[in-house]
Formats: sequence, structure tokens, C-alpha cells
Amino acid sequence: MSAHAPGFLKLVDEAKTRVREVSAAETRALMAKNPKAKLVDVREDLEWQAGHATGAVHLGKGIIERDIEAQIPNKDTEIILYCGGGFRSAIAGDSLQRMGYTNVTSMAGGWRAWNEIGAPVEK
Repeated sequence: MSAHAPGFLKLVDEAKTRVREVSAAETRALMAKNPKAKLVDVREDLEWQAGHATGAVHLGKGIIERDIEAQIPNKDTEIILYCGGGFRSAIAGDSLQRMGYTNVTSMAGGWRAWNEIGAPVEK
């Protein structure tokens, strides 16, 4: 993977000051504690099709702001976002919070971290 551009990293760093991050293990614990929580994969379609966290829903970063209210109308729903490594999900989480969602977290390490702990996946 190529190095991320400085402007993108600045955007991510700013978002991370406003969006709470949880580890992959914490994500699993949160999902077990709250069966109504939504695990949302914000990666691109091809990434999703190659494999994703079991039980996740797919709302790619390009369309999440447009489609989130139809998919998850209750703005108090616990939402845990993930992407490949935790950068795009932080930016998406920042956006959702600005839209009024009150219980949004970003999974640090994203899909890579999910796989590293052996969490369940599907294709």
C-alpha cells in the first residue's frame, strides 16, 4: 500500500480528536453486550466483496451520509464503523456525528485488526 498523503492524514488526525476509537476486541465485546448495535463497513464495494466482518452492514464511505438515515434512522443507535485500517472510518464517524448521530465509534486498526484477533468473517 502506498503512503497516505499528508492532507488525508491531517483530516484523519482531526477526526480522531472528535470520534471515539475502540479496538477490534472492544468492538466484539460491544456487539455482544448490545445486539442492536450496528457494525458498519465503510470500505469500497470490492473490499467488502472480498470479505467482511460477520454481521456487518455495508455503507461505503462514498454513500454513507446519503444512505445512513434510511438504514439507521434512530440517531441514538450504537454504531461502530470500520474500514481497512481505521482512517476512513474515523472520517465517516466525524461526518455522522455532525449529522446528529450520538453513539458513533471507529474501530482502530479496521479490517486488519479484526482479522488479527481471529474475529468471524464472511464473504
